[in-house]
Parts: sequence; structure tokens; C-alpha cells
Amino acid sequence: MRAHIGDQLVIESPTTGAGRRDGEIVGLRHADGTPPYDVRWSDTGEVTLVFPGPDAHVRHLEDRPGRPRESSRRGADEPGAVSVTSPLNEEPKPGDIGRRMVNERKRRGLTREETARRAGVAPPYLAYLEERPADPSLATLIRLAAALGTSVAALRGGGVDLPPGQGQALLHPQLRDLSPDECRACLSTHGVGRVAVSTTAGPAVVPVNYEVVDDAIAFRTTPVSVPAAAVGTDVAFEVDHVDEAMSQGWSVLVVGPARAVTEPDAVRRLADRAHTAPWAGGEREMWVSIRLTRLSGRSISPADR
Repeated sequence: MRAHIGDQLVIESPTTGAGRRDGEIVGLRHADGTPPYDVRWSDTGEVTLVFPGPDAHVRHLEDRPGRPRESSRRGADEPGAVSVTSPLNEEPKPGDIGRRMVNERKRRGLTREETARRAGVAPPYLAYLEERPADPSLATLIRLAAALGTSVAALRGGGVDLPPGQGQALLHPQLRDLSPDECRACLSTHGVGRVAVSTTAGPAVVPVNYEVVDDAIAFRTTPVSVPAAAVGTDVAFEVDHVDEAMSQGWSVLVVGPARAVTEPDAVRRLADRAHTAPWAGGEREMWVSIRLTRLSGRSISPADR
């Protein structure tokens, strides 16, 4: 496959039911016009680096109706050529599809080269998918899923609306306790956590938007809400993170007495420092503070081997 600036890359795979997608080739990586190409997609206007698969073909500029055969054919360094910042010059930031592929590949003990051979893709393209945010075609995903013994839905993160942690466990997991400093780093400055309280109807656990202020957890609520039952009691507060793509994560538990913050200056300070409004909406002017008297945490990650 060879192309010039201004040619059109067309991807269509009738055998898999995938829709047709096309875009203008706005950047070449090789002087001889071989892949990969920088393509500006007609449906989104975005420019991405594309390694064409077997479901792709180039529609040359001179083949389009009404276009002169020799018009607008320029090399990447000639005047008028479109200049696109190369994503290959940026620090790698894998997307979730790539991370899931790496996880499945390592789970099965496959090398990148063996996986590429099984899927019928070029090893450099597989490396790009694993190391960069990418949007491979459906046909490519089908072949990769078959090579890895998984499904397209799993590679795409299917089931994101289901409770986290339903994926497969690591082959060699390592469970370890987090230090106090690591726990505080996980808590960060704000986010969404869960507070466990005792109510007249029994124990309850509810999510709240929280802030870390000095040595306490603070959250907003209403006087008649379930979280408000925390006031005047010792409560537990938990925050966690599950990385579905890598089958790992962490959790941090805070235990301490809760009190209502009533001092006007303290309330004003909390309101001024709040990073977000409560996701539940409405007027939530009651601040509750949980003093950190006990802090613990655990993490699950791949074991050092």
C-alpha cells in the first residue's frame, strides 16, 4: 500500500458488519508512501496515526471524480503540505484498550510478536496499540480478541456499568499493606468515598463527595440525610480504586469520630476550599468532619518475580 498527501484512506469490512469510514491522508511517515499515515477522519475531523489493516484501501486523489490527475500531490516537506504534530514524539500514554491487551497477553504468557502473528497484524502496529491511545477497527479488534482468547466487548471495556472487579484476577497477585503516607496519597485532596454509619433502620453505607482538610475528612450533607447520622459517633470512611484493565487496585479505610462543623469561619473555609459541588445536587449546607484516628490501606498489584 502506497499513498500521497491528499489521498483518501477508506476502511470498510462487509464481512464483519463494520460500517464504512474514510479520511484524508494529511501526513506521511515514509518517503515512499507506505504506512502508517496521519489521517483526518471525515466523521470527526480528528487526526490520528493509522496502521491500515486488510480492511483498508487507498483511494488516490487522481481517481476521485472531478479531480485532475496531477493536482495537489505533494511530499511531506513540499510547500503547502499539511503539517501534523507527530504523536510518536510524545510520551507514551496507553489507552484502556491497549492496557487490556497487554494484560491479556501477559496473562497467557504470549510475546508481542506471537500475538501479532496470531492476529495477523504487524508487530509495530501491535506495539502502537499497546502503548498509545488508539481506536482500532472492528475487524482488527476481532482478530486481536481471537488471538488473546477474549472478546471484543472485554477489550473495549464492556460491562463498565456493572460493579467493578468482575474481571479475572492476576496470575501472580501481591496483596500488601499501605503505609500511612501511601494511604494519604491515595486519599489525595478530594473525590468520592463511602461513609458507614448506624441508623435507626440499621447499618448503612452511602457515597459522599469528600474533601481532605488538615487531618480530617469533610463532606457536605443535609440534617435529615443518612450521612448526617454520623455526627456524634465513631464512623468508618472508605475510598478505593479498581483498575479493571490491569486487574489491580487499592483501598483506604479511615476510622474516627464525626462531628458537625458549625463555626462560621470553619464552614466558610470548607466551602471556599471545596473542589466540587455535591453530585447529588440540592442545598447541602451541613458540613460533617471525621477526624483521622486510624488509617489503614491495602493494595493488589502484580507480584515481583
